[in-house]
Amino acid sequence: MRHRQTSGGPVFSSQLGRMCPACGKPLSECACRPSHQAATGDGIVRVGRQTKGRKGKGVTVVTGVPLGPAELATLASDLKKRCSSGGTVRDRTIEIQGDHRDVLVQELEQRGWRVKRAGG
Repeated sequence: MRHRQTSGGPVFSSQLGRMCPACGKPLSECACRPSHQAATGDGIVRVGRQTKGRKGKGVTVVTGVPLGPAELATLASDLKKRCSSGGTVRDRTIEIQGDHRDVLVQELEQRGWRVKRAGG
């Protein structure tokens, strides 16, 4: 089994964000690894709520959005502003602090996606 040589460069830049360890380009411009590209799923965006690992504090989780990393970060920013709350993007999942499922389902449906509430 052959291993891809890495450049040994940075994996994060304060100006460009996350960097591909293989080619050294920002993940939004990386073409060497298909895992950085938009994931294809069943076409349904799921909005749920999680508290696991957060000391009882709940976050609203949005999964299955068919966008690339840069577009996903922009969408997350828009959703955080809509909810007037903080949040982040982790592993192709948008996390918004607090319980904003109703607002996010409505907003994502207006943007043209098929949306389902996941969980209880």
